Amino acid sequence: MNDVPAGGTPRDIRGVLIQIDGARLLLPNTTISEVLSYADPEPVDGAPAWLLGRTRWRGWEVPLVAFSRAAGISDSEHGDLGSKVAVLKNLRAGDRFPYFALLTQGFPRLVNVSADGLLVEAGEGGLPTAVHARVRLNEDEALIPDLEAMAALIDEALGATA
Repeated sequence: MNDVPAGGTPRDIRGVLIQIDGARLLLPNTTISEVLSYADPEPVDGAPAWLLGRTRWRGWEVPLVAFSRAAGISDSEHGDLGSKVAVLKNLRAGDRFPYFALLTQGFPRLVNVSADGLLVEAGEGGLPTAVHARVRLNEDEALIPDLEAMAALIDEALGATA
């Protein structure tokens, strides 16, 4: 349970650690709409290798992204039997897709994120594409993705294939 100090601001927020190929992502729990089992997506002609295709979810055709490929962390990220798909809310207003999905390796893990347990690390040599920060949450190293930048990359890739 979250403790609320005298100022009225909670000390902890709920987060989700998502394992991707070569790294972990740390996201606010509120950005994730649902986690699904992986199914081969419908390919998008002319799309970059990191845009795996579109997957169907609740009547939507949701772009599916291999974040490790998009960020330049790993070129080998692909979906298989143990993979999951995390459907995220698109935070960019006005985009033609209200959701997009990230390929994950296994099921995401809920975590409590507190100011005391989170250390923002200095980026040696810069940050990967669509990454806001490198952090350490207790003993776990993670990347905080820039979801707006990722949505912009998806929008650009889909516009180029239209």
